[in-house]
Amino acid sequence: MTLPEETRYQLDRAVEVFRSSQRCVVFTGAGISVPSGIPDFRSAGSGLWNKFDPMEVASLTAFRRRPEVFFNWLEPLAVNILNARPNPAHIALADLQKAGRVQTIITQNIDRLHQKAGAADVIELHGNIDRLLCLDCRLDFPLENYRLSWLEDHTLPRCPGCDALLKPDIVLYEEMLPEDAWEQAEALCRQADMIFIAGTSLEVMPASSLPMEGYYNGARLVIMNLSRTPLDGLAAAVIPMDVAEGLPLLARSVLA
Repeated sequence: MTLPEETRYQLDRAVEVFRSSQRCVVFTGAGISVPSGIPDFRSAGSGLWNKFDPMEVASLTAFRRRPEVFFNWLEPLAVNILNARPNPAHIALADLQKAGRVQTIITQNIDRLHQKAGAADVIELHGNIDRLLCLDCRLDFPLENYRLSWLEDHTLPRCPGCDALLKPDIVLYEEMLPEDAWEQAEALCRQADMIFIAGTSLEVMPASSLPMEGYYNGARLVIMNLSRTPLDGLAAAVIPMDVAEGLPLLARSVLA
């Protein structure tokens, strides 16, 4: 692949930072799953929030007061995620982790594609769509149990014990991030000597504050994203590439 001279320079800089790092934490966003066919939320023209008001379809209020609207919005996204497969970016990160170059992957994504690619240490800041929760009984159930009734027959998922509607184990608008996941991610970013940011424009708070916290505690930042981010000016390297193309290149060079 022929790269612009500046992109090649930034890629080489990123390899140097990776090789000198002992405690690398990866921070990923929706952009890493777009090549797997999962739409992101904020891209101009194609993002889901260009078509929907998130407070109307993806909030705790929507789930409780307008469940039909909530599940009608979520259903095609859930089908998309269940059918998705890891792309070369997920696989490259898993390879880096297996080789000891990456400690932990912190993700904003709910699709579990990092785990499907073979990553072992993944913190999910926004939960995942693989399970459904009963907010009354506090029980949870595999989404796979409802694949036929909900995703094919369009019957809203209900708790087999109390018949309450089941909520996907994802963080909705008006909900806090999972406390355990947040505390683990925050501690790891504070201890990291490098944070690799991939496929995110760093617009979603509070998750996007984690790389900055790492930077203030001495971590060097490397960013791979097609669009600019608020932290580009602080980064040791900024690689403006599609992660599905750039991450395999980076991983091969780091592991060579």
